[in-house]
Amino acid sequence: MAWGVRELSKKLGSVRLKLKVKTVFVLTKAHDVTLVKYTRELVEWLLAKERETPYIVYVEDTFEKSSKFDAPGILASDRSREGRLKYWTNELAAKHPHTFDFVITLGGDGTLLYASWLFQRIVPPVLSFSLGSLGFLTKFDYEGFQDTLTTAFAEGVTVSLRLRFEGTVMRTQHKGEEYPDLVEQLIGDEAENDYTHKPEPRSYEILNDIVVDRGPNPSSFLVSKASVPSADFCLIAMSAIEIFGDDEHFTTVQADGVCVATPTGSTAYNLAAGGSLCHPENPVILVTAICAHTLSFRPIILPDTIVLRVGVPYDSRTSSWASFDGRERVELRPGDYVTISASRYPFANVMQQGRRSEDWVSSISRTLNWNSRTKQKAFKET
Repeated sequence: MAWGVRELSKKLGSVRLKLKVKTVFVLTKAHDVTLVKYTRELVEWLLAKERETPYIVYVEDTFEKSSKFDAPGILASDRSREGRLKYWTNELAAKHPHTFDFVITLGGDGTLLYASWLFQRIVPPVLSFSLGSLGFLTKFDYEGFQDTLTTAFAEGVTVSLRLRFEGTVMRTQHKGEEYPDLVEQLIGDEAENDYTHKPEPRSYEILNDIVVDRGPNPSSFLVSKASVPSADFCLIAMSAIEIFGDDEHFTTVQADGVCVATPTGSTAYNLAAGGSLCHPENPVILVTAICAHTLSFRPIILPDTIVLRVGVPYDSRTSSWASFDGRERVELRPGDYVTISASRYPFANVMQQGRRSEDWVSSISRTLNWNSRTKQKAFKET
């Protein structure tokens, strides 16, 4: 499946996709009232009767009663707009993604990540106008949006299929007092036993990263000599994490946590934790320890054909916590683990024509000052 997505992405990168757009989903950056006027301007343009296609436009349901957005005023100015301004909810996006032909985001990278979170399966093509802070993923300037959208709807778009991960929490079914061995359960004689673990009902499609860390557990706390005779003060909340790849036990990590990132997420938490920058078209999984309690744990890059399992050993002193693109923090108790694999549902990001690699290199240079230094002067021979 991962190989098929890669091949399709390569083909799409060199062609324009002509879309029959009738229904447009508009996502505006949350908690930024300055973007309401841009949202209104965009919606009015899409609903204008001069358009050859009478677009149906969905905005977030919070705009329905927004005085700044003034939905009644938008509809009152032109009767042809009645019935074409609608409101989306999280449930509508999650359960009925085929309702929408095209997604427009107004904001930054966080807004685009939220679009990925809303569409947990099929993702319509997403065109992002840069109105945020960094802009690794938002490739279009809002100024002149009319020309950008006119060209996109009439001549087609170039799409980059960004790799997403699918994460599933697996719960241990062990009820006894003795500690089993998680390694033995997952790759030993019990590996084929379906009764050792059960999946939670929901899986998560993520665009940036899955992080397993110590969560709200304190880094240390006092214990009595009765329980730990060797010391009054004991560090016990460091995460103990087992990492498996397919049918192999890779390593045991003792750290604050582990970040498992997509190539798209390489510039996020992965980078802050010391991981490598990675071009988004590389078919890889990046594994980076967060504050590892060893000098020898270096970040590793694995092929996206591997199925990773990141778990908490039964004899761990504390539980760990998993987060999915920074959302839905889930407690992993001793014996639980998360499976991570390449998703069948990539993220369709609209790119500027012919600038796939150039956009990425220029974005890390612009936003991170990548390899920025004063140029060495030449010798001047007299």
